[in-house]
Amino acid sequence: MAILFFHQFSLFSIFLQGLMETGNGTVLLENISTPRVPDSYSQDKMTFLSLALGIFTLVSLLVGTVSNSLFLWVLGVKMKRTVNTLWFSHLILTYLLFCVSLPFFGVYSILGFHWVFGIVVCKLIVSLFSLTMFTTVFLLTIISLDRYLLICRPVWSQHNRTIPQARRLVTGVWLSSFTLSAPYLVFQETREEKGRIKCSSNFAFSSDWDGPETQALRVRVHLALFVVRFLLAFLFPFLIIVSCHCRMGWEMKKKKLVRNRKPFRVLVAAVASFFICWLPYHLYHGSPTHWESFTAIRWGFRVTMFIGECFNFCFTPILYLFVGEKFQQVFKTSILALLRRGFTDIPIIPTDDTNADKEGHQTSSISSSELKIASGNNQPSP
Repeated sequence: MAILFFHQFSLFSIFLQGLMETGNGTVLLENISTPRVPDSYSQDKMTFLSLALGIFTLVSLLVGTVSNSLFLWVLGVKMKRTVNTLWFSHLILTYLLFCVSLPFFGVYSILGFHWVFGIVVCKLIVSLFSLTMFTTVFLLTIISLDRYLLICRPVWSQHNRTIPQARRLVTGVWLSSFTLSAPYLVFQETREEKGRIKCSSNFAFSSDWDGPETQALRVRVHLALFVVRFLLAFLFPFLIIVSCHCRMGWEMKKKKLVRNRKPFRVLVAAVASFFICWLPYHLYHGSPTHWESFTAIRWGFRVTMFIGECFNFCFTPILYLFVGEKFQQVFKTSILALLRRGFTDIPIIPTDDTNADKEGHQTSSISSSELKIASGNNQPSP
């Protein structure tokens, strides 16, 4: 169990390995028995695909770097430090870190899936992919729980929702994500095959990549990793986030608490983008179908997965400008004003703290007349 726990890898990293093995049609942790793709398919399709992915990668790099840098500047410099801005500052930071890896993948793709950056960069870049994925889903889960407590447990939030507490939680998120990504620093290696260098995971520390023992170990590790990744980075966060939003929606509708819904819609956009973009990965790697029999479908899923990841990390921040706004109004309003409306904190102000404390933490006992939510007020949390 200790070995399996040490192998908690990221979703995107495993997918990247799939792309890195496309030169000869194999995917190390996907289907060990996958046969070679016919040369005609490789020669006819690989050139176009590598160039198309390379161009898309460069466009994603440009859009993601500019938008994420702008958003991070607004959150860190132009807005007062609150719990909410702290959450989203670190979320945007993970998006920006993902953009750091895009130039390496763009060059790799344009060169026909040939890794030229060496083993150290191979380890670092794949570990970075893992770090950003885990950090993103953990932060989205914490933000959803924070909003749930803010709406459904307002008295508790008023006394415990502080910036120091939020910083400690964020630190825990980064440490957990690093721990789950650290195995790539150990197991990621480069190897030469048919004149091309691949960046792959070597779980057996063996130079015999195609040996029966190595192949069997890859199968076992792949199955274990898929289950663990699906639970930790998809199913459990998804259930927690959906539960929080359902309860928040019920409370907000029942008590008519919030006038400005844009901050909540920004969170919904971030959550929806993440899970929609990661869904193709799980459909692909969780399917019992022998994908090697369907080359076009396999390639379609791989390209879809990569586009989804780029959209999640590079283009999602642009959605924050449009959610909760009329389309025409977006172009008449400054970006700073739009971001302030989207990332503003929403402090809860119980008008009668004494009565609220007597009632405990049950929000059902706090009437709408006893609770006010200052919409659009950008004051720091207590």
